[in-house]
Amino acid sequence: MKILVCVKQVPDTTEVKINKETGTLIRDGIPSILNPDDANALEEALRLKDKTEDTTVTVMTMGPPQAEVMLRECLAMGADEAVLLSDRAFGGADTWATSGTLAAGIRKMGEFDIIFAGRQAIDGDTAQVGPQIAEKLNLPQVTYVQKVKIEGDTAIVQRQLEDGYEVIGVKMPVLLTAVKELNEPRYMFVDKIFEGYSKEITRLALSDLDINPDAVGLKASPTKVYKSFTPAVKGKGIMLSGTTKENVGSVMALLKEKHII
Repeated sequence: MKILVCVKQVPDTTEVKINKETGTLIRDGIPSILNPDDANALEEALRLKDKTEDTTVTVMTMGPPQAEVMLRECLAMGADEAVLLSDRAFGGADTWATSGTLAAGIRKMGEFDIIFAGRQAIDGDTAQVGPQIAEKLNLPQVTYVQKVKIEGDTAIVQRQLEDGYEVIGVKMPVLLTAVKELNEPRYMFVDKIFEGYSKEITRLALSDLDINPDAVGLKASPTKVYKSFTPAVKGKGIMLSGTTKENVGSVMALLKEKHII
């Protein structure tokens, strides 16, 4: 079985700051990490590899040259092969252009039984790239996957819902997007860290892909971000205790005090 995992290097959002004048992210000095949902996707691929003979796991990302560090971390976790799609022409891509580029990269690498992706990236939170890749590759897809079992050529998955889950059987090849409830990602292995940094990473530029140059990067991106900003800090809330009747009275008194009613 051949498995591919789409991963992304993202800024650690716990330390992200916004330039108040330009409304853009300040990336200087901000550490980059493997997107958390993608880590769950990779872990599930590695678990399937552990259970199934002759299974290989390939990780793929689109990004700048420094994304190689993240790919080597994925190799140190147990992935067999890494692919980096990197070209200045890819810069400024929104989800539509990104998914098109990744789909072209996947076609270049051959056919896969399962393509995993994280539910969404913490720097955009759109949850669009995975499903868009599936559409562009004409593959069935299941999103918000919290459990996976392989039976022959069928993947039996639990799809997370707000109030429960649904069980879906889907023939492979298939694209699955993972949620954090799917598993607990493993740490890098000490012995594989050396292997990860000695393995050759496949690098693909625009000229290596069968894709129209006008279909990548900023010029192919219909989405435009007007401004990024951090919400204003709100004042401390007031906690009320007592019976429902007492709390209603307290709320009414506060609203009258502020001349709201």
